[in-house]
Amino acid sequence: MIISAITQQVKRADRYSIFIDGEYSFSLSERELIASGIHSGLEISPTEVKNYKKLSQTDKVYGLVLNLIARRARSQKELIDYMRRKNLDDSEVQIILNKLSKSRLVDDLEFARRWVQNRRDLKNASNRKLHLELRVKGINSEIIDEVLANSLDDEQSALAELIEKKRRQAKYREDPQKLMAYLARQGFNYSDIKNILDFE
Repeated sequence: MIISAITQQVKRADRYSIFIDGEYSFSLSERELIASGIHSGLEISPTEVKNYKKLSQTDKVYGLVLNLIARRARSQKELIDYMRRKNLDDSEVQIILNKLSKSRLVDDLEFARRWVQNRRDLKNASNRKLHLELRVKGINSEIIDEVLANSLDDEQSALAELIEKKRRQAKYREDPQKLMAYLARQGFNYSDIKNILDFE
């Protein structure tokens, strides 16, 4: 079996189609193509073709994962779930996770820190709510506790900002009990809510 041609794909310029004995066989990214040492005229065995086809699938999903991360940081669990939906087996998933770890593109501690900061900035979220969201993202309890322990002052600020924002609405300005109930539903502690409202 001879590699008869290697051509750059039209729709995906970062990938190359490999033809064996005149017929398309598999594709690789430029990175994997260079690493593999494949070139036109190379003779390869059926076993090697099978291995390259498996590499092609992993390589393609790796590119999709990079695009996913480029849009927003993801937890390790989110990435694993995504790769499994792409029908990768556990060994293939681990190969990609190892690559991402080496490039520091998957880090649950950093993900949790950024998640908390973003949710505080956008939603004035409580620690209780953030804890639940991070658990859903697959972040372990030790990381969650560490990140939230370092943001206790931020929670007080978030609560104060949320109270100020909600008081601009007549229904909360005129009914403090309704405001307290709303804040409690958002996961803030009753004592914290009462302290801020009483202080005002």
